Amino acid sequence: MEQALKTDIRTISLVSLAHGLSHFFQIATAVVFPLIKDDLGVTYVELGGTVALYYTVSGICQTAAGFAVDRFGARRVLFFGLLLSTAGALIAGLSQSYAMLVTAAVVGGIGNSVFHPCDLSILNARVHRERLGYAFSGHGLAGYLGYALAPIYGITMAAAAGWRGALLGAAALGALVIVVLAVFRDEIHVAPADGRHGGAQSGLMADIRILASLPVLMCFGYFILASVAFIATQNFGVVTFMALYGVSAVFASAALTSYLLGGAAGILAGGFVAVRTSRQDIVAVGGMAVSALLMFTIASTWFVPAFLPLLCAAAGFFTGMTGPSRDLIVRATAPPGSTGKVYGFVYSGLDVGSMVTPLYFGWLLDGGRPSVVIYTVVVTAILTIATVLNLPGNREPAKG
Repeated sequence: MEQALKTDIRTISLVSLAHGLSHFFQIATAVVFPLIKDDLGVTYVELGGTVALYYTVSGICQTAAGFAVDRFGARRVLFFGLLLSTAGALIAGLSQSYAMLVTAAVVGGIGNSVFHPCDLSILNARVHRERLGYAFSGHGLAGYLGYALAPIYGITMAAAAGWRGALLGAAALGALVIVVLAVFRDEIHVAPADGRHGGAQSGLMADIRILASLPVLMCFGYFILASVAFIATQNFGVVTFMALYGVSAVFASAALTSYLLGGAAGILAGGFVAVRTSRQDIVAVGGMAVSALLMFTIASTWFVPAFLPLLCAAAGFFTGMTGPSRDLIVRATAPPGSTGKVYGFVYSGLDVGSMVTPLYFGWLLDGGRPSVVIYTVVVTAILTIATVLNLPGNREPAKG
């Protein structure tokens, strides 16, 4: 039993390391955009276009990555994604023109597409069921830490070595992670699902029927809605809080930081909750309902600005707490032999939401409607509740 625990911990740690790196790469280039803009003589619209391209490529490729996971094995596809993500940072660091930045976005976007189907397939196959809640919690927490570390790293390294040095250093960090995972590659090995479930339905039409089934589409919709809420808070939270409450940029940034730290704490707590309940739907619905109420309170400006960081931290906590239960619900929805493709498809909803919502929120803020930004988060939270309630696979037996 002790050996099994150690094996699970190593697998969770390695997969979480890869996931944290993927989130780090997602915003590592954006952090140094002001320096890139001045050096290459490009506009913020052009730089924003590379971000949109990155997520568009990632979203398009993520379902294909899921099919590749089931066909070739998660470990092989994960290393492919790590190599491309690292290459994307390398190309960005060597960029002498906007065309090279575009190339970096395409290469990095393809690399980013593999992480969710690979990571979650490995965790589902290797980690003992009674510890899956902890596994999903650690996986999600690592993503938050990747987001948190990128700005600190980027600003510090750019000040010391310029933006190119910062991005080349990020590529070196990616290479180091690849080496670590290669050394411990046996801890993340999973036989291809297509081989393990040879008796399951196969063929393109069967796969399409699985992805087009109502439960899988509901999960896909859940992730689109979740990404809308996250884009609203992470990308537009500071300016929205400033407009709503008349606070300084520093105070608004502190409120956003409180939201993100609350989310990380919620993910950690959610892992403990998920392994102790058989009703993952109640955890997911309850967390989103409380979060929606808190965000409604923020949008309504019923409290003095001093309470804003506390409200944001609480909203982030209850949103984050739903993460492990949500992943267990998706796990229960995926038929045997289809874990990779189902995870790839439903998690591509995050990229879809990231593609289409920034323009909407920018339009709201340009039109002087900051409260509608937060009310949109409230509406999406309520809609995510509706998707969970329509899922049949929302009960996971509690263990321990």
